[in-house]
Amino acid sequence: MPDTCAKDVVTVLYLFGFDRIGVAVSDIYFVDPDPLEGQEGAERGVRLELRRLESGELKGSIYSSRPITVDRPIWRVDLLESVTGTPGSFDRTHHHPGVKGWEPGRRVFDERLSEEPLKWLGERLADLEGVLDESGVGRDEVSAADVTGLRDRAPEIVEAVARLLDTVRAADPNAPAGAGSATSVRASWL
Repeated sequence: MPDTCAKDVVTVLYLFGFDRIGVAVSDIYFVDPDPLEGQEGAERGVRLELRRLESGELKGSIYSSRPITVDRPIWRVDLLESVTGTPGSFDRTHHHPGVKGWEPGRRVFDERLSEEPLKWLGERLADLEGVLDESGVGRDEVSAADVTGLRDRAPEIVEAVARLLDTVRAADPNAPAGAGSATSVRASWL
């Protein structure tokens, strides 16, 4: 999918890393080129992805920076709202419990996710094994440190998501520069 306007937009990326998995969080402005019925028009909000992480070997001295690979997604949550809708409506909020390679599965709309998105998110992050089961990912792909680390840091992650949602809502609701009448826009790290 083309990044129609990503060059003209400043977005933020948070990364919480554990052992073999991490959580990436970014703001997003999105225009779907092939929207579902009733999902037409621009969306904005926060995207969270559970990602595989790989820590590389040092490339120099013990003081050198360590390479880190943020790899394929396992699970995605999109806390989105239509740009023309009411802020706080979470009218486009959904998750993708299945990801094949780099492609997300279908959008799954969960009434509770739209009603209490931050509470729902915190509960899901605290239950990594349940998320893996729902996503069809083997529990052996994560370590005990991942399970414990994510559960312990879930409130901090949810707090970062809440701050980013506030930032998105306070921003200009218009399309990013250069995206005016584009039929496909994706301005985000994720």
